[in-house]
Amino acid sequence: MDLSIIIVNYRSQDKLANCLRSISESDLSGISFEVVVVENNSGDKLAAMINRLPFARLIVSNKNLGMGRGNNLGVKYSTGEMILISNPDIIFKPQAIKTLIAEFKKNPEIGLIGPKLLNPDGTLQYSCARFPRWYMPILRRTFVGKIFKKALKDYSMHEFNHQENIDVDWLFGACFLVNRQDIKNEKLFDERFFMYFEDTDLCRRIWKNKKKVWYCADAEVFHDHQRESANKNIFTNRVLRIHLKSWWKYFLKWGFGCQR
Repeated sequence: MDLSIIIVNYRSQDKLANCLRSISESDLSGISFEVVVVENNSGDKLAAMINRLPFARLIVSNKNLGMGRGNNLGVKYSTGEMILISNPDIIFKPQAIKTLIAEFKKNPEIGLIGPKLLNPDGTLQYSCARFPRWYMPILRRTFVGKIFKKALKDYSMHEFNHQENIDVDWLFGACFLVNRQDIKNEKLFDERFFMYFEDTDLCRRIWKNKKKVWYCADAEVFHDHQRESANKNIFTNRVLRIHLKSWWKYFLKWGFGCQR
């Protein structure tokens, strides 16, 4: 099997249907592939949808494993030489997956590659970033960010035109491709992170292993993303509390510097 596409579902049944439709309409000629959908104990009834698709299989978890462990479960039940992680709110343009694979194979120094993310209206979604300084999550998730707007833009690489294929510190984990061979001795995601920072941590590990994290502007996907942590009241927003907990775990693991 050339490619395994892993999708973790949590209360995203409608978006998942659109994602799977875009995969079925993608140009994957010459590529043997499978889709492994992990239903992360959200209560969505997916069996009928998945059973209609000859390339898809469903894994049902009896508990909410979070993003990292949920994807690891999907990887465990997959067989492809390459692994494409996708959120259910991704819609692939017809050539996106093939373009990612071609770029990936062209450069053996690449350890992880991700596409250009677009908002549903076709505008750019900033999806590559510099490794965060210790205070960056505070700027992003609290009112303090309104004071330090330039620091936020620098972190999100707003000055970069996003039209080049180039190495970056890290990519948002909504959609990316890796080689199974590169992760054979460890799990894809560090399961200490229930949600948030598991993608930043993975990219740090890719760089540590002397591989590159690669932003592929030539491959485009739509990302219908809604930030659940946008409500910045830590007392009422559980997702924000999870984000800040993961922030603490990340910096305990890697230290408070921001270098590759």
